[in-house]
Amino acid sequence: MPAAATVRRPHVVVVGGGIAGLTAAYAMTRDGGDAVRVTVLEASPEIGGKLRVSEIAGVPVDEGAESMLARRPEGVALARALGLGDEVVPARTAAAGVWSRGAVRRLPAGQVMGVPTDLRALAASGVLSRWGLLRVPLDRVLTRTRVDGDVSVGSYVAARLGPEVVERLVEPLLGGVYAGHADALSLEATVPQLAGVARQDRSLLAGARRVRQASARGEGPVFVGLPGGLGRLPAALAAAGGATVRTGAAVRELCRTADGWRLTVGPTRAPEAVDADAVVLALPARPASRLLSDVSPEAAGDLAAIDYASVAVVTLAYPATAFARAPAGSGFLVPPVEGRLVKAVTLTSQKWDWAARAAPGTVVLRCSVGRYGEEADLQRDDGELVGVVVADLEDMLGLPAVPLEARVTRWGGALPQYAVGHRARVARIRGVVDTLPGLEVCGAAYDGLGIPACVATAEAAAGRVRARLDRGGQWGHG
Repeated sequence: MPAAATVRRPHVVVVGGGIAGLTAAYAMTRDGGDAVRVTVLEASPEIGGKLRVSEIAGVPVDEGAESMLARRPEGVALARALGLGDEVVPARTAAAGVWSRGAVRRLPAGQVMGVPTDLRALAASGVLSRWGLLRVPLDRVLTRTRVDGDVSVGSYVAARLGPEVVERLVEPLLGGVYAGHADALSLEATVPQLAGVARQDRSLLAGARRVRQASARGEGPVFVGLPGGLGRLPAALAAAGGATVRTGAAVRELCRTADGWRLTVGPTRAPEAVDADAVVLALPARPASRLLSDVSPEAAGDLAAIDYASVAVVTLAYPATAFARAPAGSGFLVPPVEGRLVKAVTLTSQKWDWAARAAPGTVVLRCSVGRYGEEADLQRDDGELVGVVVADLEDMLGLPAVPLEARVTRWGGALPQYAVGHRARVARIRGVVDTLPGLEVCGAAYDGLGIPACVATAEAAAGRVRARLDRGGQWGHG
């Protein structure tokens, strides 16, 4: 009898081993994984991207993202699929504050990305000055603010509610997510629900109240995490999927072939050619742009135009006895107008029960440093950076000048800036990519920075690859 013919499995290469790339690989191999061969190529020595955990004072603490939004389902659903669903825990408290006018003040109840919906709560918070408070209600009588297309969050909110709301509420909240500035960040891309208000309502206060009421229906936990840190997710993804994961495998070139794609991997002195039927670029915008420069100059140009902010996380451990003046809640934000190096403080031991149990006599906190365009602040060496952060905390919270332990984690070019016009730029990129069969893009550069958003873009990219496979594996280019 003649030997059975060997069925060739299509080969999909995922470039990038962060949360988006690992999720895309997992999604393609999760169901019927034998139908496709998937390889993940990660340039750095470790997978995980900006999800990483290490110990400080005996407590495992994330060095990058340490929580994810529970109200977007993708992150929690992924944890469940990986068998971690029973471990997903809500933050002990969602209450947070903002350092304003000499004290940590509780964020006003009901705000939408800093836009107040309850003027009594705003006044009680003490965040704004008397004059700032008096300016806010003018929104109810001002004529409509004309919004033609996309605008910056800062310009729209300031026109309706005054500059103090932007400086002391919107700016620190946006900065906590994007490490950017309200006057440059896109209303459409960063706070789309308020973009809808700008188009439909004359009053921002009234529109934001309606948005808040709609989002509050069936409210559950705002943030969730994993005991031991979200840095556990990458290893769980790699172990659960059927992909081959290669680290230290930098992709230098990408080109089309007659029946697919060819990637050049490794150093110039010893290049390796990897052929693929499909490629998923799960990379930041700049390296994705470099790989697409010959394939699609148009998409490469738009990707190169997406700027990034560099940040650092200074993690500190103190004896619990030092926290006599610690504010309640999970932490607080610091507006740029306050002139501090620190832009946010997460009180890890107050936010997560598991962190408090790991070292009962120790308090761990994480301090975020760095905003877009202020990279000079990060040029200090680790010792100096810790010294400036500790001085800020000594002044604000009365903490000792010398912590028990300190750790500095630097994330160069970490956070994409969704500038005005971002959504149109992303639409152009995807429009070009759609004309290149077997090519997909995903990650934080497109539709959101959080883990759920990255997971969503990765699953969508993997779904499009699998759909093409299910149509008969027609990978050729027309």
